[in-house]
Amino acid sequence: MGNRYGGAAQEHDYEEHYLQKKRARKPKKKKEKNPSAKSLQAVDIGNVDITIYLVVTILVLIGVVMVFSASYSMAANRIRFNNDAFYFLRRNGVFALVGFAAMNIISQFNYRHWRRGVWPLYFGTLGLLFLVTVMGRDAQGATRWLEVPIIGGFQPSEVAKVAIIFTIAHLIDKYPDALGKRGQEGWINLAIFCSVVVAVVVLVLMPGGFSSALILSSIGFGMIFIASPYIWRFIIPGILGVGGVALYLFLDAYFGLGFRGARVQAWLDPWAFHDTVGFQTINALYAVATGGWFGIGIGESRQVSFIPEPQHDMIFAIIVEELGLVGAGLILVLFGIFIWRGIIIAMRAPDTFSSMIAIGIVFAFAFQTVINVGVVTNTIPNTGVTLPFISYGGTSLMVSMALAGVLLSISKYTKGADG
Repeated sequence: MGNRYGGAAQEHDYEEHYLQKKRARKPKKKKEKNPSAKSLQAVDIGNVDITIYLVVTILVLIGVVMVFSASYSMAANRIRFNNDAFYFLRRNGVFALVGFAAMNIISQFNYRHWRRGVWPLYFGTLGLLFLVTVMGRDAQGATRWLEVPIIGGFQPSEVAKVAIIFTIAHLIDKYPDALGKRGQEGWINLAIFCSVVVAVVVLVLMPGGFSSALILSSIGFGMIFIASPYIWRFIIPGILGVGGVALYLFLDAYFGLGFRGARVQAWLDPWAFHDTVGFQTINALYAVATGGWFGIGIGESRQVSFIPEPQHDMIFAIIVEELGLVGAGLILVLFGIFIWRGIIIAMRAPDTFSSMIAIGIVFAFAFQTVINVGVVTNTIPNTGVTLPFISYGGTSLMVSMALAGVLLSISKYTKGADG
């Protein structure tokens, strides 16, 4: 009996010894050095957001059609375009194809890898913006373009959107407590974050890119505002900023210092400047009024001959005229769906970096769409801002589709991703 119990005890010792050896062989879990290390190992848990993909595709196709509709008559009658009615259609088609390729390729990358190039992108953008001030091409009172062989006009302020979005997202993720500090340290950190935006905005403003500077400021400061736990810190700077811009425009308009002041005056009474700065606004309003509910048909615009460069900033006026309030309304619904899905992606993002990138992209498209439509309907003073995915412009279209690709990439890693 003693042997039996002794045997059982000996067997138990062997079993315990085996379990100890097994536990010893099990590798220990490495301790993470920083909070963001976990997100570097983000797992692809779903497909890209199919809703955003379809919305972008539809908007770009509408843009290709409407750019052709708005430009073929003008291009056919100008030597500058070799009297080629298909000049803008071909170029816009190429830009769209390149944009689709970029969007699809970027959407397949792990978004975390892009942060390695944040600072080269930021300082490279500052360099390009400086080049614009030195050797940029002037058009309609603003110098925004660099001449690039084959491509033609290249607009660095569009790349600046990407630089600001990624840089601010990187800073907020890397220093998560910086904006939450109290007292003097908190104000200093806020000033450092804002200086990253200000440096870009100043370089865009110097050659006259007021509208681009306005959008870049809205994106950058909007992201910082969202990340900061202290809303009251933005009240006084916000009032001073908005008040400063309003005062500048008022003085410019009152004393007639420049074309921006003239645009403010034309905004208040466009018919008083019907043959100068109010001409474009008046004809855009005529186009909107002509469209009715269902429009007069694609290619049938009557105001296209009176609106300067209708395929650019004023293309929404041609859309309302040819597709009516219903067609234009559906396009605005598509933009609304894009923004809604972008917000969902930001809320479900796996880390701060991706969440802030998504918020920045949403801000970029939302502000730009609101400003463009506001200008066409004379709700705000005239300023040169393209309608995303639709207006003619190679840099704008390709950068917009690249940003859509980044948003699609993030959507693959969101919690509850369902494709």
